[in-house]
Amino acid sequence: MSMDSFMPGTPLFYVLFWGVFLITLGLFAYRLRQLWQYMFLGQKETGSKSWIKQILDTLVYVFSQLCQLKNFRVKDWAPLGHALMVWGFFVSVVFYFFFIILTEGFGLIAIEETQFYFYSVWVMDFMAVFIFVGASWGIIRRYIIRPDRLKGEQTTEAMIILVSVLTHPVTYVFEIGAKITLGHPPAGLGHTLLPPVSAWVSNLFTAGAGTEGWYLGFLWAHWITVVFVLAIIPYTRYLHIIASIFNGILRNQPRSALKPIDLETAESFGVATIDQFTWKQNLDLYACVVCGNCQELCPATISGKQLNPKKLIQDLKNHLLKVGPELVAAKAKGEPAPANPNVALADNVILLDEIWACTTCGACDEVCPVWVDHIDKIVDLRRNLVMEQSSMPETAEGALRSIEDRGHPWRGTTLSRTDWAEGLDIKVLADDQDVDILFWVGCTGALEERSTKVAQATAKLLKAAGVNFGILGAEESCCGEPARRLGNEYLFQMQAEKNIEILKNYGVKRIVTACPHGYNMLKNEYPQFGGNFEVIHHTELIAQLIKEGKLKIKKGLNEVVTYHDACYLGRYNNIYQPPRQIIKAVPGIKMVEMERNKRRGFCCGGGGGHMWLEEQEGNRINEMRTEQAMETKAQTVITACPLCLQMFEDGIKAKAAEEQLKVMDIAELLAARIEE
Repeated sequence: MSMDSFMPGTPLFYVLFWGVFLITLGLFAYRLRQLWQYMFLGQKETGSKSWIKQILDTLVYVFSQLCQLKNFRVKDWAPLGHALMVWGFFVSVVFYFFFIILTEGFGLIAIEETQFYFYSVWVMDFMAVFIFVGASWGIIRRYIIRPDRLKGEQTTEAMIILVSVLTHPVTYVFEIGAKITLGHPPAGLGHTLLPPVSAWVSNLFTAGAGTEGWYLGFLWAHWITVVFVLAIIPYTRYLHIIASIFNGILRNQPRSALKPIDLETAESFGVATIDQFTWKQNLDLYACVVCGNCQELCPATISGKQLNPKKLIQDLKNHLLKVGPELVAAKAKGEPAPANPNVALADNVILLDEIWACTTCGACDEVCPVWVDHIDKIVDLRRNLVMEQSSMPETAEGALRSIEDRGHPWRGTTLSRTDWAEGLDIKVLADDQDVDILFWVGCTGALEERSTKVAQATAKLLKAAGVNFGILGAEESCCGEPARRLGNEYLFQMQAEKNIEILKNYGVKRIVTACPHGYNMLKNEYPQFGGNFEVIHHTELIAQLIKEGKLKIKKGLNEVVTYHDACYLGRYNNIYQPPRQIIKAVPGIKMVEMERNKRRGFCCGGGGGHMWLEEQEGNRINEMRTEQAMETKAQTVITACPLCLQMFEDGIKAKAAEEQLKVMDIAELLAARIEE
């Protein structure tokens, strides 16, 4: 059989071209159907979505590659490498449809004879360079440089993917180069300036039958590479190409709020087995690209705990793929899921230490380029442990019992809700409801001795600015945040409903709080239960009062300070600038940033109920953050969260750095420098 029989336009060419493609498409569709069935083993997804906005946002993020480029740093060029590959891929898909499927696959359009084809090949020349550079950098980074987040990821699968990506542009430019040598388009269309890369490659060939063989070989090599990639997409981490787009469109908003449990209708609480996650949570598992961005910022991972967010998602995915066939078969028969292999996830697939190591700081969710939610899965596992198995660390149990019995998590405190306010002449709503704004003091601000100074400083600033405010006093109770993050959804809802009723009875419309955890609950999670209030963090209000000239700041001692971004203020609610605006407004203060700041900030270690949990392994997170603050040579760490304040106090003492470093809330910093 002659070589000409395999050339485009011949019957054998069409048979082979479409035969290979249809076989590949069959394998692709078969696996996607399996994955679809496994995904929908999960429970029904609840909650509304802003469909048009989320579709547009996702498309912009994906096509612009902002999802990756948001993590670009001078120290890490991987996002740019990925972006180059993706841009090349998107353009290639369009090219394949017009010039391979329509022209070579069907022979319907003589599009290669057009000027449009010529300019399109020019574009594809640059796209080939993009893909080649991106894939080459990926291989170098994964197999030579090996950053910590990619250690252990030098797998055969990863190499196959990167080599297939690299083969794509190489076979393409050699195919076009051979065509140019043979005088085929893009040559012969009246242009002297041919696509530069392909034109350079054409110099490697000489006109003749040998080059026709090379052309045919590279044409088929390129097409085989294309269909090979299509075939393995649903079987490898290539799957994120599809799953991540849908994961973005279907993502849960806001990510700062956990989903509630309908306690009256729920047959179980939290997640015990893989089929109790929602189908959207299972889609998360498919979307993960194993890039390791999450583990690079995770304080639990960095401090040597068992938890690694990347590993957690991959462990859940591997378990779903392992047990999926039997669970799907049982579902098809209308039978309950078999206990084996559908084992309890806690302490089998995911270790208990992993579940309790999470501080819910949100760093993993923030940097994930494909919108994977890690925290909701961990909290769902906690919910099942706490509410159905009564299994939790002893210190967590003590805090939860204290909330239930006393309305706060601080066991052993001798303070009342109003002791901090003695002598300050502050209105209590039970006595005087004529206020413009309620100051939600919070459990820590009212009952933890060090933090009461923050409540006093905040009240002093509000009074100095002429703000008409009041407090609930003895009627204020825990917002329920520790209970919800520790997994006791029932206790949280009980606290939330009680607080909402009190707030509504007093006609409260506006609330200010110095606690980011309380702020996030009141602002983002209380609306789930009808508690709709205007909630302001004290840094927002203070910054506004300074801007309006209602707070006059006098110069104090010259001092170097650094600011610690509280996770629930920054990542959860995007409040980064107001605290910095306040600090910069203080004469004599020089602020230096820690290396880990803003959206890449490092947790203090107190979130996710960890203020009441003991760290049993690895390094203490608060001590690590204290060391990071000490590296700036600042004299003072400024916080805007009472839990962060406590963690730094403990960290400074543990490092015996009391003479070198102190910690203050931003309200304390300002209260000492205002003109009466």
